[in-house]
Amino acid sequence: MDWLYLACVWIAGIALVLISLVVPWGVFTRYGLNSASSWPEASAILLSIVLTFFGAAACYRVGLHMRVSFVRDQLPPALARLADLAAEAVMLAVGGFMTVFGVGLCQTTWNQSIAEFPSLSVGVTYLPIPLGGTCLILFVLERMLIGRPVDRMGDAHTLPTTD
Repeated sequence: MDWLYLACVWIAGIALVLISLVVPWGVFTRYGLNSASSWPEASAILLSIVLTFFGAAACYRVGLHMRVSFVRDQLPPALARLADLAAEAVMLAVGGFMTVFGVGLCQTTWNQSIAEFPSLSVGVTYLPIPLGGTCLILFVLERMLIGRPVDRMGDAHTLPTTD
């Protein structure tokens, strides 16, 4: 699972770096050259999809996602554990939804193309949705079956276990 996590982090990180390069290029061509390129905006949107779904799965694994835990923290340990399991079950359902309906979305749009990138299938651009959902499912199952991952990455933000 560490390798899958690293793959998600690298994919999301590369997408973020590429967005950081593409957007200024679009601004430069529009205002500096007075001739806007058609591809930077579309590229940034596609890269944002990649960043969102792979980055979210990676953040979920190490506990860097947004969560509201005030009520859970006030519960006795047994009920807090039950609330944690319920939250994991909800996340499992979200990952399943992303995977199943993401695959359907990819299949439905596979033969369509993007105006800015005619050789690129719309279905390919939606692949991060089911792939990110599958990664999320695997990370949720990991947490449900064996607990939070051990911090081998040196991530200072990893939350300690409350068990």
